[in-house]
Amino acid sequence: MTRTLITNGTVVSATGAIPHDVLVQDETVVALLSPGTAEATGITADTVLDATGCYVVPGGIDAHTHMELPFGGTSASDTFETGTVAAAHGGTTTIIDFAVQTAGGDLRDSLDTWYAKAEGNCAVDYAFHMIVGGVDDSSLKLMGDLVAEGITSFKLFMAYPGVFYSDDGQILRAMQRAAELGAMISMHAENGIAIDVLAAQAAARGETAPIHHGITRPARLEGEATFRAIQLALVAGAPVYFVHLSSSEALEQVSRARAEGHNVFAETCPQYLYLTLEDHLGAPGDDGFEGAKYVCSAPLRSKHESHGRDLWRGLRTNDLSIVATDHCPFCYKDQKELGREDFRAIPNGIGGVEHRMDLIFQGVVTGELSLERWVETCSTTPARMFGLYPRKGVIAPGADADIVLYDPQARTTISAATHHMTMDYSAYEGFEVAGGVRTVMSRGRVVVDRGTYHGSKGHGRFLPRGLSSYLR
Repeated sequence: MTRTLITNGTVVSATGAIPHDVLVQDETVVALLSPGTAEATGITADTVLDATGCYVVPGGIDAHTHMELPFGGTSASDTFETGTVAAAHGGTTTIIDFAVQTAGGDLRDSLDTWYAKAEGNCAVDYAFHMIVGGVDDSSLKLMGDLVAEGITSFKLFMAYPGVFYSDDGQILRAMQRAAELGAMISMHAENGIAIDVLAAQAAARGETAPIHHGITRPARLEGEATFRAIQLALVAGAPVYFVHLSSSEALEQVSRARAEGHNVFAETCPQYLYLTLEDHLGAPGDDGFEGAKYVCSAPLRSKHESHGRDLWRGLRTNDLSIVATDHCPFCYKDQKELGREDFRAIPNGIGGVEHRMDLIFQGVVTGELSLERWVETCSTTPARMFGLYPRKGVIAPGADADIVLYDPQARTTISAATHHMTMDYSAYEGFEVAGGVRTVMSRGRVVVDRGTYHGSKGHGRFLPRGLSSYLR
């Protein structure tokens, strides 16, 4: 039996910030104590962590990552090992990755492939969503088997015809099945059929630079797809969760549905709060292709419109429930450069699993969010949304001791030279961040302390998940 006592910190939850000491035994939180109680009552510990000046927060949960994702003739550059080490450095102690079934593949075999990729390789705990790339009788039946083993959410795509795309009839059938099982449908909502037409027309005109990736994926087509998916979900009686929501148009549809009391939820990502379509233009004097670094889907939106402001508002009002990253990193050299002659061949994705907690904390610094809302969107709500609560997402007796000591007085600068993701650039290069991670515990073990990694490959465990806590 090993005991750790965290002293002199302020424990932050979704409901408040209170000075508490935290007693951890082995992998579990066993008590929250008023300051000084341990000494007064003779409680001893093998290790004492002094959290003076720090917020003591539940480890972050990134509910949307893509480690080792095959895409466009290459694969995401972070493995489950490197990606989870980077996550730990940034205060994220659980990831929920997407196991992938592409069109023509077998759902069971596809999930088993992801189990094999992750098992014995992760530095922090992990779970899976399941991408259903082929909705048919077989995959619908297998959804029940997957729910029984703790895969309780399924992602569908309204984009990428021939790879992941499902038509409205397939989406309706999958939603009906999810409703029977109590499972969550996650939705990539963009009108992929129309987008492919616009992209082909742009290429035919010779408009092949990275910025045309964003121009040919207009916000109206995200809004339209979001509206359509909500209607299908209401017909099926199923919950729906929109991933990487990027636009005011899509947010408007989610807000309306939530105001009507429906089981409609959404996440956004740091890139949509901080980066813009104009970043695709690159810096003056570069070779004209640097903007490929910012290609992701849904795309970045223009700084001349209100999307970013509206997304911050959505986080405050809970119309946006979660901040995830859609971490899907590709190196600039040899990967993003695959699309040098045609934006359609640029691998879609931005790396950010290491920086999510810091970037959203900036919203606390600037007054966009409360301290409690920071914890709620980055940790507590992901745990509740995806069946991990109360084991994860909270510092309370009985919970896993996934704990971050976060120093609000720290100052760091984001750079590819210092990050731990397997990428040769950073989309946030030069961003100055107020606050920073001091110490990270994963199930009672210190895995990062003052920038030094103390974890190990294989420490992370697979987490079978229950059903969402939010379904009415």
